Amino acid sequence: MKRIQQIAKENFLIWNQSLSSGDPKNVAALYSRDCTFLPTLSEDFKIGRAAAQQYFSRFLKMHPNGTISNDRVEQLGDGSYLHCGFYDFELDGKKGREVAHARFTFIWKLNDNHEWRIFHHHSSMHPHE
Repeated sequence: MKRIQQIAKENFLIWNQSLSSGDPKNVAALYSRDCTFLPTLSEDFKIGRAAAQQYFSRFLKMHPNGTISNDRVEQLGDGSYLHCGFYDFELDGKKGREVAHARFTFIWKLNDNHEWRIFHHHSSMHPHE
């Protein structure tokens, strides 16, 4: 079995590539049906895949590309893990491409089909020092 750190790296890559697709359905498909989601650029507490899709329908218009700058992975059980840290997003802004520094927490769980899905995602802008 793969080490959980490698699985986390691969799942983040899949998630980030889904952002590049520009299709909110592709991104939302990585979230569990009953996920909880506190998005970076929203004040709302999103519950469920449809709510995640709604958020990404707006967020993807900025053509995001994420890069992890610091992270940690902890296995929570046989079929779940926590992935948290800092990531930077390159986004379309008023002055061209801009970088947003953010903090993240993902909890990934294996579903009944043995596919990794995001059970919880929290992302918030990194406070300025």
